[in-house]
Order: sequence, then structure tokens, then C-alpha cells
Amino acid sequence: MSRVAKNPIPVPAGVEITFDGNLVKVAGSKDKMEFLIPASVSANHSDDLITVSWDETSSESTALAGTTRSLINNMIIGVTEGYTKTLILVGVGYRAKANGKKLELTLGFSHPVFYDLPDEVEVDTPSQTEVVLKSYNKQVLGQVAAEIRAFRPPEPYKGKGVKYSDEIIRRKEAKKAAGA
Repeated sequence: MSRVAKNPIPVPAGVEITFDGNLVKVAGSKDKMEFLIPASVSANHSDDLITVSWDETSSESTALAGTTRSLINNMIIGVTEGYTKTLILVGVGYRAKANGKKLELTLGFSHPVFYDLPDEVEVDTPSQTEVVLKSYNKQVLGQVAAEIRAFRPPEPYKGKGVKYSDEIIRRKEAKKAAGA
């Protein structure tokens, strides 16, 4: 039994949802998105609530039901409020500069790193060491943030690198000198 899929999804005012067979289309103030529901799962829209139903004899269907419910809920949140991810650059001389759909990062390499952002993602740099990514698509936003972080992941000794704002880096102790 899927605990996640049991919960109905509330549909806020201003969100338009249409079901076309297994295709769900969600439109809101930010943008519109669509998702193809797996064949073993179905969704119903009534009284500003979306309920997900599935074949309870199949374990695959039960697993897909929770995933489907989460994806539809994320689409609704995305088209109404949107998502943000904040990255922090920690290190001497580490800087970020937004230039339209391009992000220029100085991360201690011999040359600056340029990252082209997809159309769904907007970037803002309130300070030289802070990068704020915004999007209505949670999956694309997470992927872009992970790719930017991968240029210079935080290291455990000094904590230098690109980290998420809510990420906690477990620090290691430096090696001790022998005989000291």
C-alpha cells in the first residue's frame, strides 16, 4: 500500500488541469507542463482534488502510484510558486557572474568555467559567491544545480567548493605531523 499515493492533491485556484487519456496537462501563472501517467496508474480530478488509483495486486503499480502522485504535485507547485535552489561558492577567489542564459564561474582553474542554462532555468547572482537558480520544473532545476556543483564539489578538509545553501559538509581532521 502506497502511503504517498493515498493523499489527494489539492488544486489551488488559477491552476488548469486537463486529462487527455494518460496525459496530464497542468497550466498556471508561471508556465505549463505535461506528464504521461504510466498505464497501470490512473488519476481522477473532481472537486479541486486529484486522486491517484492503481492496481493493488501489482507491486510495480503500487510503486509507480506514489511517484505519479509526487510528480503531479510537483508540477502544480511549479506552475504556481516555482522552485529555487541556492548555491554558495566557498574559497578564495571563487566568483560567479550571471550573463543572461550563461553563468560564468571562477573556481580556481586556469580558466573561467562557462555554463549554458536551459530555457526553463533563470539565474541570479545577488553576491559574487551566491548563485540563485529559479525554475518551474523541479527535475531540470535539480539537474542544473547538480551539474554546477560538480565543477568543484566541496572538499572535506577546508570546505572549499560549490555547495548547496542548506548542505552540511562533514569536515575531516588534517594529518598530524609524526613525532610532534
